[in-house]
Amino acid sequence: MPLSPMDEYLAHQTPDTFDRVFTSDRHFYDRYYFNCHPSSDELFLVTGLGQYPNLGVTDAFVAISHGTQQYVVRASRELGSNRMDTSVGPFRIEVIEGLLKLRVICEPNEWGVAFDMTFTGSVPALEEPKTFQRLPYGRIVSDVTRYAQVGTWEGTLEVAGQTYPVTPERWKGARDRSWGIRPVGEAEAPGIRLKDVQAGTAGFYHCWMPMQFDDYMLKVQFDEHYDGHRMLEESVKIYNLGIDKPSEPMGSPSIDVTYVSGTREIEKAVLTLAHPSGRDVRITSTPVRTVYLKAGSGYMPDGVWGHGYYQGPLKVEGLTFDMSTPEERLKWASLNESLARIELDSGETCYAMHENLCNGTYRPHGFDTPDALAP
Repeated sequence: MPLSPMDEYLAHQTPDTFDRVFTSDRHFYDRYYFNCHPSSDELFLVTGLGQYPNLGVTDAFVAISHGTQQYVVRASRELGSNRMDTSVGPFRIEVIEGLLKLRVICEPNEWGVAFDMTFTGSVPALEEPKTFQRLPYGRIVSDVTRYAQVGTWEGTLEVAGQTYPVTPERWKGARDRSWGIRPVGEAEAPGIRLKDVQAGTAGFYHCWMPMQFDDYMLKVQFDEHYDGHRMLEESVKIYNLGIDKPSEPMGSPSIDVTYVSGTREIEKAVLTLAHPSGRDVRITSTPVRTVYLKAGSGYMPDGVWGHGYYQGPLKVEGLTFDMSTPEERLKWASLNESLARIELDSGETCYAMHENLCNGTYRPHGFDTPDALAP
C-alpha cells in the first residue's frame, strides 16, 4: 500500500492508504463530468475524467458537437498510487476552490481540440438522492453518490480551426461529481442477466436536467425500469449563491415525449412538476444540438474503448464522427447529452442540458421490444 500525497490530509475513512478503496468491487469509480455551451446552438462540449482504482486505470475525454461533426479526443493511462494526479495525456483538472471553482484543461494536440477553462458555480453544489440498484438475483450494480452544480465558464476553446473566447456572461453549463459502484471496465459474461433480455424485461429510462436560469437552478431527474417503475426522482429549485432563499421542492416530475420518427431521439419533451402548492409547473424542452456519448466518449463501450478499459501505460487518440444525416446519428443515439432550449410556463427561458437515455424495452413510451423505434 504505497503512500501518496493525499495521505497527508486528515481525511482517511479506512485504515488503508488513499490508493485503496473500501470495496474490492471492480466497478468502483470516481469521476468528474462537465458540459459547456455559449447559450446558443452554436456548439456543445462535454468532458470528463475518471479514476478506477480496482482496475488500475484513469481516463478522460472531450466530445464537442460543432457544425455537423462530433470531435472527440480521449486518453487513458495506468492509474498508479497517486490519486491526486488528475492528469491523463493532454487532460488535467485542478480544484481551485472545492465545491465552487475548477480549472479544466486539454492541452493543444494534433487533433485541433484544446481548451483551458475555469468553471465557477452559480449555485451551491446539490447532493442528489443516492442511486442504488440491486438486481433481482442479488448483485448490486449501482451504488452512487453524486452532486450537481450549474455555473459559468471563462477561458479559451479551440475546435474545428476556430478559437472562442469563453466569457462568463455567455458561456454556461453544468457539472457533476460522482463516485461509487457502477458498471465500468471490460465487459463481464452476462450470466443470469440474460434472463431479463430473453424475457424482454431489460430496459431503462433516464432523464437528468440541471436547468440554469438567471437567479436559480431548476433540477429535475428520474430513473425508471422497463415497465415505468420509478427507482429515483428529484425535482428542486436551488437559488444562486448570495440569494438568501431556501431550496424549494418542486414535486414529482412526469414527462410527455415526442420522438423523432424512426429513432428514440427527443424532438420535444414537456415535463410537468406536481408542485406542492397544487399549481403544476410545465417545462418545455426542445433539443437544438446533441453530443452522442456512444460516439467515442467511453460511456457506452464499443469493445475497444470504454471507461476503465486498460489501454496500456498511456494512449491518446482523436476521432471525428459525421453527424450530418439521420442515418449517421441513429448509429450513435443512445445516451444523449442534448443541449435544449428550455421554456417554463411562466415565460422564463434558458439553454440547458437534457441528458436522456431510453435503452432496451421501455413500455410507457411504446417501446415494447429492445429494438423498437418511434413511428
